[in-house]
Amino acid sequence: MTSRDVDELASRLCNWDRWGPADEVGTPNFITPAVTMAAATLVRSGRVHPLAVPLDSDGPAIDVDFRANPRHYMTILHQERVRVGEVGIADDVLLLSLQGATQWDSLAHVSHRGVMYGGRPVSLVDSRGAEVNDVRNFSGRLATRGVLIDVARARGVETLSPGESIEADEIVRLLDGTGTTVGTGDALLVRTGFLADCRARNWVGFSGDAPGLGMSVLEWLHDHEVAAVATDTYAVEVKPYQVAEVANPFHVVGLVYMGLLLGEIFDLEELASDCAADGVYDFLFVAPALPVSGGVGSPVNPYAIR
Repeated sequence: MTSRDVDELASRLCNWDRWGPADEVGTPNFITPAVTMAAATLVRSGRVHPLAVPLDSDGPAIDVDFRANPRHYMTILHQERVRVGEVGIADDVLLLSLQGATQWDSLAHVSHRGVMYGGRPVSLVDSRGAEVNDVRNFSGRLATRGVLIDVARARGVETLSPGESIEADEIVRLLDGTGTTVGTGDALLVRTGFLADCRARNWVGFSGDAPGLGMSVLEWLHDHEVAAVATDTYAVEVKPYQVAEVANPFHVVGLVYMGLLLGEIFDLEELASDCAADGVYDFLFVAPALPVSGGVGSPVNPYAIR
């Protein structure tokens, strides 16, 4: 695939005018009240599966110069401030990169040829944050039907290897194999096993070459009106990238032109085991972003409720 192919795909899948010229939400627009109501009926047992990695200093942001693992500090200890009646108080602060752990990308995260989603110039992101396309635009919309695709289990491996791609035809086969459909407003969660494997090795290599989604998946997501896609990898897309002349080509087409919500570093291990046990791969998925004004990404504490 070449940069010309990326241009053609971006033009064909572009959603800039789909929800009007002022839209800053993108594909979460597919999550209507009716979609959320239908998703609520998927709670069958009440089992809740958390999908976030812990926010602590042992996280995955170990070798990226512009991100860091969270740092937690106490600002008041019980013995330092005792109130009337011998009542103590403790308080704390968390310093974190908004995309250093389980997170959503905003539509201001990636640009292409000087513009972001909607054709908005990159000058609208400055040292104060994003004036447009920030995470607040979709922070209240992420309650929908989730669908898990467990690629690692289907291939019979603990983890996919760096550079292994997942293409649209495989996604179709795996969905057919579990009798699961994907439709308007759904969130697709894709397990590669890579997060668990890297976490067992103190996250070594997690942000480097990795398995992930191939470019053919973008058209499939567009055709099925998927609202969001999240994986257990650092960048959703396969690395090395499938287009040598374009960095992050999946992000370029997905974020900049489609307005596709992308989630990274989702812990899908517990959920995958539960889905495999009963053969049911859809569930209520709740994953609101933090309403960070100007945020180009956001930590998220997502849940799959089955």
